[in-house]
Amino acid sequence: MRTNTIAEAVHRTAVRVPHKTALVFGDREWSYRELEMAVTRIARKLREQGVKKGDRVASYAKNSDLYVLLFLATARIGAIHVPVNFQLRAGELDYILGDSDPTFVIADRDLANAISQTKSNSHRQVLIFENEILEWAFSNDDRPVEDDEFDVEDNDVAQLLYTSGTTSDPKGAIMTHRALMHHYMSCIHDLDIKESDRALHCLPLYHSAQMHVFMLPALLVGGWNKVLPAPEPGA
Repeated sequence: MRTNTIAEAVHRTAVRVPHKTALVFGDREWSYRELEMAVTRIARKLREQGVKKGDRVASYAKNSDLYVLLFLATARIGAIHVPVNFQLRAGELDYILGDSDPTFVIADRDLANAISQTKSNSHRQVLIFENEILEWAFSNDDRPVEDDEFDVEDNDVAQLLYTSGTTSDPKGAIMTHRALMHHYMSCIHDLDIKESDRALHCLPLYHSAQMHVFMLPALLVGGWNKVLPAPEPGA
């Protein structure tokens, strides 16, 4: 049964505009159909690795197309995405990982070493975006999704979004599919986001503004989206 979850909403866009460009990063370009297939492949591989509904999966990385695909894949299987500020090191990183207790940390290659250097989280299982996630996205698993393959409801938790921690320890805000979907609809309406828009995403995807105000609403309407690793005026 189809539900109004985040991954299902992107699926509906893929059905409506399958051949339109969804996401561009460097020399990689994904149509909405290709994005949908890659999300499903990554979701299946995560489950093969033992990730279950309700498990937390942390993203410790800079902006990329793979970051977006991983968020959608965790949403597809009902796992909980934990975005981690890629500037955190030592005690701050240790705190976020210890508090959220992820099954896996998915990290950029040049950031993975920081996890092994934490005091209490050096045992964390780490996968590398440029290795496993990229390989999974391009695997040859083209099986269609069965109606009962992914059991996710709109009141399931989609993301554990941490506050900045400027006045005390960061707090993990529990974001359900339903809450985020209502938020996306508000952004689409109030910001007048349209299918014809061409959006440039250069703010950090670990932050709610870039991911939830701009990226996801643009994907839901079928817009064209380019991701930059960081804000670069020349680019």
